[in-house]
Amino acid sequence: MSNCAIVGINWGDEGKGRMVDLIASDYDIVCRYQGGNNAGHTIVNEYGKFALHLIPSGICLPGVVNVLGNGVVIDLESLCGEIETLQKAGVSVTPENFKISERATIVFPYHRALDGLEEARLKDKKYGSTLRGIAPVYSDKYQKKTIMMGELLYPKYLEKRLASILEWKNLTIQNVYGAEAYKLEDMLAWCQEFGSKLAPYICDTSKYLYEAEKAGKNIMFEAQLGALRDIDFGIYPYTSASTTLAAYAPIGSGVPQLKLDESIGIMKAYSSCVGEGPFTCEMFGDEAHALREAGGEYGAATGRPRRVGGFDVVASRYGAMMQGCTCIALTKLDVMSYMDKIPVCVAYELDGKRIENFPGNIEELERAKPIYEYVEGFKCDISGCRKPEDLPKAALDYVKFIEKAVGCPIKYVSVSAEREGCIEMF
Repeated sequence: MSNCAIVGINWGDEGKGRMVDLIASDYDIVCRYQGGNNAGHTIVNEYGKFALHLIPSGICLPGVVNVLGNGVVIDLESLCGEIETLQKAGVSVTPENFKISERATIVFPYHRALDGLEEARLKDKKYGSTLRGIAPVYSDKYQKKTIMMGELLYPKYLEKRLASILEWKNLTIQNVYGAEAYKLEDMLAWCQEFGSKLAPYICDTSKYLYEAEKAGKNIMFEAQLGALRDIDFGIYPYTSASTTLAAYAPIGSGVPQLKLDESIGIMKAYSSCVGEGPFTCEMFGDEAHALREAGGEYGAATGRPRRVGGFDVVASRYGAMMQGCTCIALTKLDVMSYMDKIPVCVAYELDGKRIENFPGNIEELERAKPIYEYVEGFKCDISGCRKPEDLPKAALDYVKFIEKAVGCPIKYVSVSAEREGCIEMF
């Protein structure tokens, strides 16, 4: 039996979905344990290319059960659309291979609206929200004013609970933001339209996962975003509203007694940043444009251009530590093939001093400047490489340089988007 977490080391969008899709066949269950549809995991396989926002990335693999745990927040409409897209492509999505925790929280249309209203109020001080309602719904959850997926199965109880919550929520919508109130009948109709389609998948996933572990099943936990967007240990307040760390996987999945055997941290061969906030190694102008285009750096959930930069050793070392990584998967190495010299941010300069630890104080992080070293580029197409010895020496040297700098063994290196385009290093 093996319990493994696939987690992001940096700002998110590191390539977690493609790694889950690659190795999930070795596992019986893939479980999402936090976040919502505010980020996407892109996978490419025989069915096509998919940006999965809620459904775990093991859904395309026969025999693998995919679970949305209690720590996930679910937009019913978005999830129904995702299921429909997969099924149209020939992917099987049934109650046998897809299960939703009865304790997972529902993201309502008014949560999405509140996200937009607050970003508009903040103007140039905005946090860079994806406008999916994630912060509002997690806020409501901790105020004990949300609806759980299991409540969809009890319409009379749901109506009573939702009426009370909506009365409270409309006070903010109308009196703080001056927006139009949401009507109970509209929200109930929304629940009926989309909730009825999801009802067959709702169950006690804690019991299911507990019994699966007792039976010796292998469980993989799939995280969203990365360590630098964690609500407690990320770049606050430019974080997500959930815990993105591997340590939270058992809790957010509903089996807090479970122990992880492995934590595979995912990071790119360069840096990309989702959202606002400090990004020390950020590139600008033509240099940024070239890297963004080479890496296809546009948000899977939003389509927004991502901020990009050279590989950040300081941030990656911190992220690997917070994720308790036992090994690392380095993605998009092929993107670097156009560079003569590859920039690596090995340290920061702060107030004239060299620092190698990631600042916990955002004021210091905003003032930090990158200190770069340059590694020889490999200047050739490596997308067809399938073994370590297929890689040119300069590419291997770059991988070894990063491995030593971050202080964690690199087990996987991806050289193309396809499932087979990943090299196992040891």
